[in-house]
Amino acid sequence: MTTENQLTAGLVGSSDWLGSVLDSVVCGDNCDVLGRFPRESVDLVVTSPPYDDLRTYGGHSWDFYGVAWQLKRVLKPGGVIVWVVADATKDGSETGTSMEQALHFRKLGLRLHDTMIYRKSNKPPLNHPRYEQEWEYVFVLASGKPKTVNLIQEECILAGKINRGTARNGGSDSLVTKHGYGKPVKETKPRGNVWSYPVGTEQDSDGTHPAIFPLALARDHITSWSNAGDVVIDPFSGSGTTCRAAKDLGRRFVGIEVNPAYCEIARRRLAQDVLSLSA
Repeated sequence: MTTENQLTAGLVGSSDWLGSVLDSVVCGDNCDVLGRFPRESVDLVVTSPPYDDLRTYGGHSWDFYGVAWQLKRVLKPGGVIVWVVADATKDGSETGTSMEQALHFRKLGLRLHDTMIYRKSNKPPLNHPRYEQEWEYVFVLASGKPKTVNLIQEECILAGKINRGTARNGGSDSLVTKHGYGKPVKETKPRGNVWSYPVGTEQDSDGTHPAIFPLALARDHITSWSNAGDVVIDPFSGSGTTCRAAKDLGRRFVGIEVNPAYCEIARRRLAQDVLSLSA
């Protein structure tokens, strides 16, 4: 892994190098590649790392602590990391690794801006003595206050009705009207933080990668936390879902993937015409 002394000495990381790899997939170890990024050069990270031992990904291992440190280093002030992850079940108990990772990012100085849920709306049933596991964590981590927030809106079923409500005034028994109450409810409201998507659709998978997450999931997070022209990266690029969504939305992007076979899959996806955002 790249050391702090190497970075300070200027032996790695340059804007010239980053400019040369923008809008491409770099095949290599993610810690080594991230070490070449200039400090505070990335606006948004959207990624789903291999969690516990549920996926082998061609037998390649990875260093969570090294990747976390490098992501903190390359993230711009106000930049965001979207970390999609879940836990394995071992000896009848979930590992809890997901939450441990989120807390480690906090120790590095990032804010846990939101804990969201990615729900798989068509998860096939499994035979085990517990309710079906049909969701994963989506930790939205930020370097300070997020500099870009484009909340996706949805229709509000209470639109036009008068918003009523009261609250106690401090420690007294008197009631006061809450802020925003007494006004008509707006036509739209921000979407909730549980997002449901079908998995394994033809748009998202061609059977060549074992764990492609929905293109719509990547697209919605890129829309939410970045603007056109921003730099979006995925240090576990896989088949290039994040890069594909970033390209469709007019962002600059870099994918990092250690498996050469997956790099080639991602490059083929990126060579296709821009997908319709209504797809």
